[in-house]
Amino acid sequence: MADPEHAPRTSAGPAPVRRANSVRRTSTIDSSWPEGRSGPMIMSGNARDVLTGRDLADCSTVATGAFDIVATMGREIRAIETIPRLPDPAGLVGVRGGGQSRTAIAAQLSAMDAIATPLHLLLDDFAGASLVAGWAWSRWTDDWASPEGVSESVRRNFPRMEGICAGFRPGASSLDDHGRPRHDIQSSARVESLVNPDDPAGWHSLAAQKGVGMRRARWIDIWRDGGNVRIEAGFQDSSTAPHGGRDAVHEYRVSATADWNEMVLRSLVADPRVLPYRECPAAAANINRLVGTPLKDFRNEVLDQLPGTLGCTHLNDVLRALADVPRLAVML
Repeated sequence: MADPEHAPRTSAGPAPVRRANSVRRTSTIDSSWPEGRSGPMIMSGNARDVLTGRDLADCSTVATGAFDIVATMGREIRAIETIPRLPDPAGLVGVRGGGQSRTAIAAQLSAMDAIATPLHLLLDDFAGASLVAGWAWSRWTDDWASPEGVSESVRRNFPRMEGICAGFRPGASSLDDHGRPRHDIQSSARVESLVNPDDPAGWHSLAAQKGVGMRRARWIDIWRDGGNVRIEAGFQDSSTAPHGGRDAVHEYRVSATADWNEMVLRSLVADPRVLPYRECPAAAANINRLVGTPLKDFRNEVLDQLPGTLGCTHLNDVLRALADVPRLAVML
């Protein structure tokens, strides 16, 4: 149970060892700024689906996806390359991370029958990963919220965050008098590698990050249990740190079951492990609104059922990815 007086900051550790007769999807989006905070953000995404048979050694890679994106400080795509290649990658240049990017990306992926593939997860996640990536600078500089090149007049006009999520509900301790986030009280946690030493092949290859770098990492396991599909998922936003190792600002674990034939959600539990403010875990209490929803509809239904202060931006990102489960289940 979450402590109402403190933000959660206890990592669940590495991903679990893969189960027999299961499918695992892993994904990472690494962000860096080779030219400094005011320069372009370089984002590298990789994802992989692995089918495990009778034991860990009995496994095969079923699908992969990757992207390289150059984005502005305002989260606009300036250059993009993907594997597999999109029908019109140039059509995404100038698109800003958020609803605009998700709509444009979904249109191209639909044309190539790539919805719910590893590439879809990565590109859909560009919006959330680009939003949180700048937090990495908080580990390396005291002035991270006011990067070089951003004038005081522009900073004064940064948007109010009040009401956008459970963590920023009106009156929350996370907000200053102007309705903007309080960076001075943000919580975080030191975290270890997500690669389980008992299952090193449980992740795709994770690149070493040097200097200021952010990583959004996900894993999702599914397996059949009688007439149900069992689902476990993990999500973490973490940064490099000057002292070495990594610090996380967001981490969730999610467990769920769905009917095997209809792929309709039957149960759902979210475990907030690391979050920046004490109000953030409140969103986990609202997720049962989704019970009875077909998994294939989750990318839209999560946003409809958990808007504003009912949800958490990052928990919603975890839950939206459950829309991929029906496609993953076909591999079983």
